[in-house]
Amino acid sequence: MAENYDIPAPKKRMLSLQLDPAKFEKATDEEKRQQDVMAESTTFFKDGMRRLMKNPLAVMSMIILALVILIMIFAPLIVPYSYEEIITVEGMRDRGAANLGPFEYSEMEQAYMAKYNTRIFPHIMGTDELCRDYFIRVVYGARVSLLVGVFASLMVLVIGTLYGAISGYAGGKTDLIMMRIVDIIYSLPDLLIIILLAVVFKETLDFSSVPVIGKLGTNMVSMFIVFGLLYWVGMARLVRGQILTIKQNEYVLAAKSMGASSSRIIRKHILPNCLSVIIISTAQQIPSAIFTESYLSFIGLGVALPMPSLGSLANAARSGMQSYPWKLVFPAVAIVLIVLAFNLIGDAMRDAFDPKLKK
Repeated sequence: MAENYDIPAPKKRMLSLQLDPAKFEKATDEEKRQQDVMAESTTFFKDGMRRLMKNPLAVMSMIILALVILIMIFAPLIVPYSYEEIITVEGMRDRGAANLGPFEYSEMEQAYMAKYNTRIFPHIMGTDELCRDYFIRVVYGARVSLLVGVFASLMVLVIGTLYGAISGYAGGKTDLIMMRIVDIIYSLPDLLIIILLAVVFKETLDFSSVPVIGKLGTNMVSMFIVFGLLYWVGMARLVRGQILTIKQNEYVLAAKSMGASSSRIIRKHILPNCLSVIIISTAQQIPSAIFTESYLSFIGLGVALPMPSLGSLANAARSGMQSYPWKLVFPAVAIVLIVLAFNLIGDAMRDAFDPKLKK
């Protein structure tokens, strides 16, 4: 068996650089535990999501948004009405089903239920002036608004990121020319261009045969084009500003010295360090696009009839606001919930993913 021997520490010699062991003390258990405490290995996305989930407003907004999306997906599968279907009873149009209140039945529907001892699926939000179920029209209107918001944010993400990255990385005359183009585009009035494009497309092009766009109408086509032409300039400016700072760092110079191409440097070294700005701007673009679509539909420049939109539903409800106020309340509440949820999520993502705001 091996025996333990206490070897005495050597004494310090005169004029020697050897440290004197007598001047040192053993570390206590508390000091040892402090050395064991280390930060958990994580990534930028995981760290941001962890801080995002600690924000109660963001969690509540995500829950509300998830419920709205689930309703938009599954409501048309459950509700037996269509957004353009006029209510009929036994093959006859029910003219008494106009402007019904929430969960009300017309006289023909009540007679039908009494005759056959059955139940008809209720009108959750009542009906409109053309005897169409209002709940399913609000659901399809929310679908259109959310589709516009997501589509616009994707266009802004792709075009703005690419344009800003090229402008900021190239610098010099290229950056000067590209930014002057951005200034010109930024000064164009979006509403006027949407009106002009809608008039031109209506006279020259026919989108009725296109599967999805045909139902939305030429106004929505012009709106999408304007989103792609005008709404990316804010993202381009933000990305350019970030890249002008990041490209001066040492790791970018090291990548250049190793012969990396400009596209690889932008993709692998620069854009990943701009993720916080890109994510925040994209998230905040969705409610802006939804609100733009809503007020354009409110003034009659939105989707083509009979396809509903939250803005067009609110506009149609103005005429009967005193007699049937719920027809204005339901689409207005839907707009407020969607836009507010996205705004709160965008603000929370800014706090969670922006490294400058870390505590």
